[in-house]
Amino acid sequence: MLNMLKGLLTYGSFLTGYRSSATSHQRHPRRVQRSPSGHAVMSRAVLGGGLTIDTLPDNMTRVVEDSGKYYTWRSFGPEDQRTRELWVDMSDVRHGQVRVHGILSNSYKQAVRVALSFDFPFYGHHLRQITIATGGFIFTGDITHRMLTTTQYIAPLMANFDPSYSKESTVQYLDNGEVFVVQWEGVRLPGRESAGAFTFQAALYKTGTITFSYRDIPLSLDVIGSAEHPVKVGLSDAFMVTSPDISDTEAQRRTIYEYHRVTMDKTKITNYSAVEFTALPTCLQHDSCERCLSSNQTSGCSWCHVLQRCSDGMDRHRQEWLDYACSEECVSIFDTDVKTDSSTQGEGFANTGAIAGIAAALVLLLALILVPLYITWHPTVASPLYLIQRKNYWPSLKFHKKQPGYTEVEGDGHDKDSIVEAGPH
Repeated sequence: MLNMLKGLLTYGSFLTGYRSSATSHQRHPRRVQRSPSGHAVMSRAVLGGGLTIDTLPDNMTRVVEDSGKYYTWRSFGPEDQRTRELWVDMSDVRHGQVRVHGILSNSYKQAVRVALSFDFPFYGHHLRQITIATGGFIFTGDITHRMLTTTQYIAPLMANFDPSYSKESTVQYLDNGEVFVVQWEGVRLPGRESAGAFTFQAALYKTGTITFSYRDIPLSLDVIGSAEHPVKVGLSDAFMVTSPDISDTEAQRRTIYEYHRVTMDKTKITNYSAVEFTALPTCLQHDSCERCLSSNQTSGCSWCHVLQRCSDGMDRHRQEWLDYACSEECVSIFDTDVKTDSSTQGEGFANTGAIAGIAAALVLLLALILVPLYITWHPTVASPLYLIQRKNYWPSLKFHKKQPGYTEVEGDGHDKDSIVEAGPH
């Protein structure tokens, strides 16, 4: 129980500066600052100004359904067989032991860290712990804060749910080594308790696949929004940048930037519906320079020799990528590779030229041997005599080993016993 309490977090809404029922926090004023892209963004200081959460512009972060950057997904309705296949029956012991979390099932706006029994790939990063929130989502970040609803989430239905309202409301999960499932069972919205209870789940598979399954959705998602809590369905990830704090020269300021977000169409979330996300290969999975630069499964990847890491520069390790100038290193490596390839190609041309030169020399040498023999046996033939008379004007052919081929050189007016000079230039 002590360990459970240590992992307990109270979270608030980024939109309103939510005051927790357990602890009251003063709202912080809005401040406009610049993101790494140079665009102005809105941010709020969190926990005394040590952490801010920014989002990059929508046109840089929001993915459309056919982009294929990190995930592809499909939605299923009540008539689809796949909807029934994706629902994990928590009462079926074959799926593993189910744990009903006592604190989450009896509290409001709380979150608890839970360890996973396997590495779960999320945006290419391998997670071994996640944070389950009462508000219908899973937080995936390493740094916990009060603004968990902002980014770095897996949200089957993020909303202002209050499991403490009823004994029938529970937050339960299971982990069987292949899949981790969280189910929000019979949870209700404050002020709309009579509208009915919501039951839905999120499943995180070892392969990186993520599924959202919905059994009871009594209200349209368009009408369940509130000023106290955002309503979201989808995925999000972010990176953190550390910089000196202007107000305190000895402190470090940490800013979280959302670099990607998947937002689902809320109109498709109904009773007995489901969404299945399939994780796509990312640059981070490549463990060598050769695989990083040559893989046809990913694009835009660069290899950083200092970090021994493959990346497109936009992931949770972005600060390291910038601190070690990995982008500049990749450019210089590329230039070196181009020069090396050109040199190798030049050597290939030189070898081809050598073969051609030797063949031509053998043909001409054979001709010099046969022509005198023919003239000796046929001295009155005009053509051979003409060849003998014009012999002094035949050019010498000089073969240069360092050049990709042979070069014809004009004769100097003296008889040449050989027409091939294979020595150095």
